[in-house]
Amino acid sequence: MRILLIEDDRRTADFVSKGFAQAGHSCDVFADGRDGLFQSQSDAYDVMVVDRMLPGLDGLSVVRAARAARVRTPVLFLTAVGGVDDRVEGLEAGGDDYLVKPFAFSELLARVNALARRPPVQEQKTVLKVADLELDLIRREARRAGQVIELQPREFTLLEVLMRGEGRVVTRTMLLEHVWDFHFDPKTSVVETHVSRLRAKIDKPFAAQLLHTIRNTGYSLHAPR
Repeated sequence: MRILLIEDDRRTADFVSKGFAQAGHSCDVFADGRDGLFQSQSDAYDVMVVDRMLPGLDGLSVVRAARAARVRTPVLFLTAVGGVDDRVEGLEAGGDDYLVKPFAFSELLARVNALARRPPVQEQKTVLKVADLELDLIRREARRAGQVIELQPREFTLLEVLMRGEGRVVTRTMLLEHVWDFHFDPKTSVVETHVSRLRAKIDKPFAAQLLHTIRNTGYSLHAPR
């Protein structure tokens, strides 16, 4: 296991790093928050152990910046600041566990091993794709075969729900709930009307049909079969 330890207390850093080495793990040590943050983004680690009180950049800021930079490495805060509010603040900053000094190394090792066993966090998709149709959730842009498709906000949401359910039947009730936030049937043709408008934009100008009506059930968006 590769561990990144960001700890400015020399005695603690030596004690912890030697303990990890004896347990068969590789441990890189940095005493400055900014240096530790840079290292967290430039190399792959299984776990980060971070002190809260650091020179250069405090531990909370290190973890917040790492998370903002899409660093998904599990983080354990190792610190003398142990109040309930402090622990909550650490977890909300992006930490996964919190151990208060003084501590037993056996407990630290057990917690680090537990974090390393966690399955990796899957990143939320920001671009959905079905055949040659793409939906960019960040730029709020739809394209098919490289051609930009102008969508109204409700049409965009409708298409997103259909694309997330690729290949499956999305019922009228599901669309009412997820697109219009209706938890009842308003007895209108709002779904049918918007689906018709969406189909005219994403299907009719192109050779292959992607959006299919499933009679008396709902709709399905999938690649040509």
